[in-house]
Amino acid sequence: MFTIEHDFDCTVVTLVDDGAAPLQEDVSINAFAECVTIEQYDARTDEVHKITLSTAQIRDLAAALNLPEGSYFIPKTPGGGVKPIG
Repeated sequence: MFTIEHDFDCTVVTLVDDGAAPLQEDVSINAFAECVTIEQYDARTDEVHKITLSTAQIRDLAAALNLPEGSYFIPKTPGGGVKPIG
């Protein structure tokens, strides 16, 4: 399950683990114009862990989800597609 909220400066997507137990804590994805942050509460340490990704890293992650194992890059030219390295 997930929710989407549009705040003033970002879009927040919250992923709720509704699978089989043991369940993981919710994951909040905050999409800003210049970066994306991913946050998850850790009950063991009582802290929220945050990862910040650039828009280029998000673009690469989106491409990687549908590719086989390997090393790739995305050329900066329009329509360049994803190119394998090597």
